[in-house]
Amino acid sequence: MMVDPTLAEMGKNLNEAMKILEDGGKASEPDADRRQFSRSSIPGPLQGDGQDVASILQLVQNLMHDDEEEDKPSHRMQNVGEQGHMALLGHSLAAYISVLDRERLRKLITRIASDTTLWLCRLFRYESGSAYYHEDDREGLLKVCRLVINTRYEDYSTEGYTVLNSRQPVIYQSATCRPGLGQHLCSQLGLPLSSLCTVPCNTIFGSQHQMDIALLDKLIREDVETGKLPLLLIANAGTPGAGHTDKLGRLKELCEQYGMWLHIEGVNLATLALWEVSSPVTAATRSDSMTLTLGPWLGLPAVPAVTLYRHEDPALSLAAGLTSSQPVEKLRALPLWLSLQYLGHDGIVEKIRHAVELSQQLLEKLKTLASIKTSVEDELNSPVVVFRFSQETSAESSGGSVEGYFAGEREVLDSLNRWLCEQLAQLVPASGVDIVELEDEGTCVRFTPLMTAAALGTQRCDVDLLVERLIELIPVLNCTLRLRLDFREEVYRHSALSYIEDLSWPGLGAVRYEPRIEELNDSKRQLEVEKINSELLVKLGDLDADLIFSTGLEFGPEKDCIFIGMATEDLDVAELVDTIAALGRDIEENGRLLENMTEVVRKGIQEAEFQLQKDNQDKLMEEGVLRQIPLVSSVLNWFSPFQSTVKGRTFNLAAGSLDSTEPTYSMKAQTGGLASPETPTSSAKRLPGQRLFQREGAGGSDSHSETSSVGQAEDLSRERFPQPTPPSPVPDEAVSVVPESPETPQRPPTQENGEVGTQEGEEEEREPEGQEAPVEETGR
Repeated sequence: MMVDPTLAEMGKNLNEAMKILEDGGKASEPDADRRQFSRSSIPGPLQGDGQDVASILQLVQNLMHDDEEEDKPSHRMQNVGEQGHMALLGHSLAAYISVLDRERLRKLITRIASDTTLWLCRLFRYESGSAYYHEDDREGLLKVCRLVINTRYEDYSTEGYTVLNSRQPVIYQSATCRPGLGQHLCSQLGLPLSSLCTVPCNTIFGSQHQMDIALLDKLIREDVETGKLPLLLIANAGTPGAGHTDKLGRLKELCEQYGMWLHIEGVNLATLALWEVSSPVTAATRSDSMTLTLGPWLGLPAVPAVTLYRHEDPALSLAAGLTSSQPVEKLRALPLWLSLQYLGHDGIVEKIRHAVELSQQLLEKLKTLASIKTSVEDELNSPVVVFRFSQETSAESSGGSVEGYFAGEREVLDSLNRWLCEQLAQLVPASGVDIVELEDEGTCVRFTPLMTAAALGTQRCDVDLLVERLIELIPVLNCTLRLRLDFREEVYRHSALSYIEDLSWPGLGAVRYEPRIEELNDSKRQLEVEKINSELLVKLGDLDADLIFSTGLEFGPEKDCIFIGMATEDLDVAELVDTIAALGRDIEENGRLLENMTEVVRKGIQEAEFQLQKDNQDKLMEEGVLRQIPLVSSVLNWFSPFQSTVKGRTFNLAAGSLDSTEPTYSMKAQTGGLASPETPTSSAKRLPGQRLFQREGAGGSDSHSETSSVGQAEDLSRERFPQPTPPSPVPDEAVSVVPESPETPQRPPTQENGEVGTQEGEEEEREPEGQEAPVEETGR
């Protein structure tokens, strides 16, 4: 069998390139040096001799993983299997085939396009259809609109947009269509926005995600009566949000009645490849066109989307851009042609069936969970599962009352469901769950394995793990929802605390400590509030508790406050709020003490200087004039030693007073004042292993989930509540102050470590020779 050497080399190079690019973050030391060199050489000019393929691929790998840090987990990339390699090979082959001679190129692309179209029409039960391959999944619908305009307006090809003035075309779409789809069509077609009509969904009967057919009929009749031309209807076989399917059979009848074109899109179209197809989706085979996104469904990277349509006039299709006379443009189908052959019919059906079975598996398990509500259109054959956490009304409150809880319950539940989805996506990344905002239900968690399972490699065990993590998170959500009211009421009991109402915060709530300072203006008060709450946040974060304290959402409206995260059943809310208030009061009082210290020290220094001068004068009067003469004083002190009655002084910063040092010398120890009592927050003894803010009897519980935002930490055996020591910057200590001799230059009093007086270990006055002078020291 003959093998084209170029094709063989291309396949070999592709395999080597994929191995290099997929081996990101595993470079050896020489590779690391090469990476550093490549990064530094990126901004430079092109090398004169060029680079080899390996160097260029290494550069591409460095650019792909340049922003990854060693201490951060790498982002999960799509699982590119063998079928993915075939799709990537198709792009390389398309470039190679494009250089063939024109006749050979024409035969090859004709075969590729016809084979791919035939396979897709048979696979998705769309008989006698044509195919248009496009990169943007909206481009197929855009070309279909051009086709319909050319068909309904016979003179459009010659007169252009002027023929639209006679009868304004109208495009109808469901309110659940992709956001911005209709506006994009009007912009690209040059139509005014008045040509776009959005049809509301059912409000009384049927699914609230399906188009209201009766209202659509009324709107069409009104447009016809006003001289407009109903042109096209966009329906959903799987809405972008909840995955519901419109009543396609009834819509097709309505389109035939008014001569409209019916276009269908949605993820549920993938189920047409299965043997068992629900009747609402089966009606999609009667539509005039539909768009298929095979890349996500089958896990194929960089393959085009396909729009299947039925039309008998090739000239109008060419005018609309659905077909092309350029052979190279027809090569878009080549990656899909290779991938479909590699997977085969059975492989394609198996991938779609596997995704649907994953949805059914999750749906069956969710039905057994209280507090979880699902929104599924067809429980027997729905590839999309949407669920959300809902308030548990049947369970009795153990920490708070749900009755009359709050206004804005919808917003609170939305924030909790947003947190739930983020946790599930982080804990089970292979599940591919994401957040979806629905008009009626609010924020929900969406599981769409048809769009993610093939790329992420989702298996049944991943669904089981997802349910396990969900079961662990439900008690945290229930408890947090019940304790929010208790937390708010406890905050209102403290005058120094302000409760911050932020419904978008997924947690217990937010609080701000308000300092009791009335004389400050608004700007200074704001700075003081910011300072106290920032210090309070740091102290709360240092506590040994199963709670997360933060500054809230990054772009949240509330600033300078403390947000408390998710709570568990054993949380003592009263103790938590008391601790916040006590710590805030300590920070405020110590801040005031620091502000007043400057004035206290200044007055103390002045008083110490005055006492020193007075003691020196008294000492001079007691010793007499003879003892001031150097030689005479030595002889006189030798024969008649003199004992001074002048005593030293101590300056107590805490009391702000000068005291005598006589008790210090009589007791041979430093005497201090009364120690300031610690702020009481919990008088009860704690059991070993009991964390802060836990009610008694719950300290040894290990039932907390490691996935909750409460942050599991190892149990510490402490006997009591670990109170943060009040930051007293002024210790209750004394510094000795003694009078100086007139012969010695007077030393200025020194302040060191919160004390004022003489330096440690220095003599403060000269004594006559032969007589030992006492040394005044601090009481350190």
